[in-house]
Formats: sequence, C-alpha cells, structure tokens
Amino acid sequence: MKVGFISLGCSKNLVDTEMAIGLFKSQKYEIVANPEEAEIIVINTCRIH
Repeated sequence: MKVGFISLGCSKNLVDTEMAIGLFKSQKYEIVANPEEAEIIVINTCRIH
C-alpha cells in the first residue's frame, strides 16, 4: 500500500513525521512523495493553543 505524508507546523512535527515514516516502512508500506500516488495520506499538524 502506498502512503504519503504531509507535515504542517513546527519543526517538531517534521521529526514526528519522520518517525512515523520509519514505522510505516518497517511494516512494508511504500512511502511516496507525490500525494496523487498515495492510497493513504497522513497529515501531521500542530494544534493551536
């Protein structure tokens, strides 16, 4: 299954997204850079306080 990631917000989100990508890769998901190729898109964003 092809998965795309979008990271929005602070630099901590980028680190969290990279960790999530590693977890998906370890489960044999294919990571794609182009969202149009993805079957699943994970969006990581900050919540505003």
